[in-house]
Amino acid sequence: MEFEIYNVDDTAKLGINLGKLLNAGDIICLTGDLGVGKTHITKGIAKGLGINDNITSPTFTIVNEYDSGRLKLNHFDVYRVSDPDEIYAIGFDDYIFSDAVSIIEWANYIEEILPNDLLHIDIKKDYSKGEDYRKITLNAYGKRYDYIKELKI
Repeated sequence: MEFEIYNVDDTAKLGINLGKLLNAGDIICLTGDLGVGKTHITKGIAKGLGINDNITSPTFTIVNEYDSGRLKLNHFDVYRVSDPDEIYAIGFDDYIFSDAVSIIEWANYIEEILPNDLLHIDIKKDYSKGEDYRKITLNAYGKRYDYIKELKI
């Protein structure tokens, strides 16, 4: 499933609408270059889950937890993880195999330790189509994510 987005507001809307569809235990893996909007879509997902906290990228702490919405959210940023053992040391399996929604920015850095069932979201820029243009591609791995067929901006 692909979406062409031409502004930050639509990136957030896509995230909000996805957040409304998510279920306990869902794992969202985000990939894309620096500055493409991984944290923006995460902020939207949090809003869709009913979380109104200030969502920040946990670049230095690896994970931020939010539990003020309809589902708990574990937000990972593994950009600085150089060895999968680092992520295991924080109890990664306990986080992602819980009833919380887990969002993993830079998931490609730890793909060898990710479960088979997940929702992968890749975000790409194309400046030839405008400064804020993004192509957002969603790929569902596992039947639990069939609901993304209902996703709209």
